[in-house]
Amino acid sequence: MNFNRVAKQASVITLSTFILLGGSGTQTSAAPKDDRDHKETYDTSQITRYDMKQMIKQHGDDKFTVPDFDESTIKNIPSAVKKDENGNEVVMDVWDTWPLQNADGTVAEYNGYHIVFGLAGDPENANDTFIYMFYKKVGETSIDAWKNAGRVFEDDDHKNVPEDPYLKHQAEEWSGSATFTSDGEVRLFYTNREPFNVDEGRYGKQTLTTAQVNLSEPDTKTLEIDGVEDYKSIYEGGDSSIYQTAEKAFGVEDSGQMSTMSSNEINFDDNHTFRDPHYIEENGRKYLVFEANTGTDYGYQGEESLYNQAYYGKSNKFFQDEKAKLLQSPKKNLAELANGAIGIVEINDDYTLKNEMKPLIVANTVTDEIERPNIFKKDGKWYLFTSARGSKMTIDGIDDEDIYLLGYVADSLTGEYKPLNKTGIVLHQDLDPNDVTWNYAHYAIPQEDSDNVVVTSYMTNRGFFEDHKSTFAPSFLMNIKGGKTSVVEDGILEQGQILEEE
Repeated sequence: MNFNRVAKQASVITLSTFILLGGSGTQTSAAPKDDRDHKETYDTSQITRYDMKQMIKQHGDDKFTVPDFDESTIKNIPSAVKKDENGNEVVMDVWDTWPLQNADGTVAEYNGYHIVFGLAGDPENANDTFIYMFYKKVGETSIDAWKNAGRVFEDDDHKNVPEDPYLKHQAEEWSGSATFTSDGEVRLFYTNREPFNVDEGRYGKQTLTTAQVNLSEPDTKTLEIDGVEDYKSIYEGGDSSIYQTAEKAFGVEDSGQMSTMSSNEINFDDNHTFRDPHYIEENGRKYLVFEANTGTDYGYQGEESLYNQAYYGKSNKFFQDEKAKLLQSPKKNLAELANGAIGIVEINDDYTLKNEMKPLIVANTVTDEIERPNIFKKDGKWYLFTSARGSKMTIDGIDDEDIYLLGYVADSLTGEYKPLNKTGIVLHQDLDPNDVTWNYAHYAIPQEDSDNVVVTSYMTNRGFFEDHKSTFAPSFLMNIKGGKTSVVEDGILEQGQILEEE
C-alpha cells in the first residue's frame, strides 16, 4: 500500500469538506466546542483577550513607551503641605490630578489662572485621601509656580446635606473631573467613597458626586476657595442591572438593609469599581463617563462569561484554545470576576441623573479595573482613554509591573469603539514600583488646533520614600492622527505642565 498517496487523498477530502462547510484556508484543529459556548456582545464594545495578547508584541515600541525621566530633576510639589491636628507641617503626597477644562476638554482659563484638582494626603496615613486645588498664573511652567489653595471641602461639608442618602457616610474623596461652565462657574465631579466596614454593613460604596466650587481673589496673586454649594450625589449604580453595585458585588442584595455577613463571607478578590466621573458635553447634552463593572443585564460575571466568544476576539480557534488554557489557569477565578467597564449616564442641566445608559466598553474576563476614563472629541471622532494595571489583569505574558494607558476611537459618543494602534495600546511602562520615576494615572489633555495632546500623570508611589513624595510627573506630548497615536520624540515638558506651549 502507498501510504503517502493515501495520506494525500485523505488531506484532499478533509480540505474539500472544510471548504464545503464554509471554511477558508487550511484546516487547523481547535479545542472542542462546549454546550455553554456562546457569542453575545450585549451591544457593547469589548476589550478582548486577543487584543491584549497581541499588545504584548508592541511592548518596547518607542511610539507607545512612556519616556524615561531623569530622577535627579524630579521635585516634590513645594506647595503640597498642610498642618496636622497639632499644627505640625506635613509634606503631602499628590497623586491623581485633573485640570479645570472647558466643555470640549481643552484647558480652561479662570481669571488668568490655570487650575488643577488632585488627590493629596499624609504619606503616613493611607486613609487621608481628599481633593485639593492647585493653581498658577497662565504662562508659568515651573512646578514651583503651583500654589495650594487647600482642601476643596471642609471636614463637615458632606454632613451638612442631610437629605442626601450617601454624602453623610463619606470617608474619602476619590478622582473625578472639573468643568468651567458657560456661566463662569467651577463645577467639580468626584467619587464619594464610603468606608469598608462589614460589621456596620458598609462595603466601600462609591457614588458619583458633584458640587459648585466658589472661588475668590483676595489679591492679584491669590485664589481662595470660598465654600461649595449645590453639593449632591448624582448616581450610585441603580439596581445593578446595568452597572454592578457594591451591595451586589459583595453579596448584599438589598442595598437598603444593613448586612449581617461576616468578613469571612466576603470575596475580596472581586474588585468593585464605580468612580472617576469625567464630564463631557455633546450637542447641548451633558454626560458623565466613569469607571464601573458590568451589571446583570450586560454580561456580569461568573463562570458563564468564560464561554462567551465575544470576550476573546479573533477566531473560533483562538476562542477554543484560549478558553481551554484559561479554564486550567490559576487566573481562572479572577477571570470569572473580571467585568471592568467604562460606563456613561446622561445628566440634567442641574447635574442630576437623567438617563442610565449601557456601557461604552467592557473588559469581561480581562480585568476588573479600567480606571480614570478620559474622553474628548477630535476631528469628528470620539477618543476614549483609560488607565490599567497588569497586576489586575488575567492575561498570560502581562505581569504586575506593566502599566498601560489604553485607547479607543469611535465615530459617535456611544460607539462602536475600536482599539487605537490595532490593539488599544497607547502608553506602556514597565518599571520597578520602587523606582522614583514610576508613574501612573496618565491623563491626555487635548490642545487647541493641534494633533498633540499633553499627557500628565503622577510620579513615585505613596509612602515608598522618606524624601520623595508622590508628585506631578513631567508631562509629555503624544500625537493623535486617526486611529494611531505616538509619543512625540523629545516631547518631555515640565512637571505638571498642562499646555503644550505656555
